[in-house]
Amino acid sequence: MREKKLPDLMLIFVVMTLIVIGLIMILSASSIKAQDYYGDNFYFFKNQIKYLIIGLLFMFLTIKIDYNVVRKAAPLIVLSAVFLLVIVLIPAVGKMVGGARRWLSLGPISGQPSEYAKLAVIIYLAAYFDNEDNDIKNFTSGLLPALIIISIIFLLILLEPDLGTAIMIAAISAIIIFSAGIKMRHFFTLILITVPMLFYFIYSSPYRRERMFAFIDPWKDPLDTGYHIIQSLLALGSGGIFGVGPGGSHQKFLYLPEPGTDFIFAVLGEEFGLIGTLTVLVLFFLFAWRGLKIAVNAQDVFSSLLAVGITSFIVLQAVLNIGVAIAVLPVTGITLPFVSYGGSSLIIILSSLGLLLNISRYTKK
Repeated sequence: MREKKLPDLMLIFVVMTLIVIGLIMILSASSIKAQDYYGDNFYFFKNQIKYLIIGLLFMFLTIKIDYNVVRKAAPLIVLSAVFLLVIVLIPAVGKMVGGARRWLSLGPISGQPSEYAKLAVIIYLAAYFDNEDNDIKNFTSGLLPALIIISIIFLLILLEPDLGTAIMIAAISAIIIFSAGIKMRHFFTLILITVPMLFYFIYSSPYRRERMFAFIDPWKDPLDTGYHIIQSLLALGSGGIFGVGPGGSHQKFLYLPEPGTDFIFAVLGEEFGLIGTLTVLVLFFLFAWRGLKIAVNAQDVFSSLLAVGITSFIVLQAVLNIGVAIAVLPVTGITLPFVSYGGSSLIIILSSLGLLLNISRYTKK
């Protein structure tokens, strides 16, 4: 392999800018909740710095590692993800937070297996379709085994329950499978099967059904099911073009639920206005461009599909988060990559970024 002296510098600049924006916003958006819950305005900010340091260490590791080692470890990686997703469902092991059993704790260390599962699925599918024996155009021997693994992970995450992450897994998998060269009749058949299933999962659950109705008409129940969306729109509308200024958000005073995670984009819009939100949108557009360019110029099928998967993972997550904040998508609980507060999410995203930067060192151009 022909090694570059440096990874993609523009991609690094884009990500570092998003991280700085994230730290500024967490310092502001989470300060009131931090004081109210922990008696320390800087509680979430200090935690995010710790997560960032750990995440950067993992990023440097994944930049330097030979990604062929990752390719060979793909079966073990996906099996470990399945194992973690199983044990998190055990009441004596998994921790219940916000009505979902998503967290595993080992002493002071805790994390969400579903975050790890996103990267595990990407690595597994990239390695699987890189193998010439797994012909994606043959449904039974090539495509079906991969679909079984995806379905198992999808259902395990759905049992937590976490439909937002399950949909993320399905969408990322669909993009990788499409990029790997699936027959179009197989692809559209899968879509025709999957979409009705998703509607069933949404409408068979009372709280998911309420979320969907709140998305359609949030003003029908503005103090309960529609509250999140209305408060988010109020925050964005209050910001105007230039915003109310850093730290000046009113919605973060416990009006807006989860101001440092799910709705951090709304607080960004309130404090920095349209200028701030457009800046973040442009940065994610640049991320998508650089990521797809790396995928197109990758030296082999594995690294190309891995780059497609990682780029899709991060950009799609950003689209879902921003879509919720501006009320074009129902509430999903998905965080904004590099910007929102979160430990396991940030660490996995930075680890994924390291692999993407690793691939950029060996591209054809």
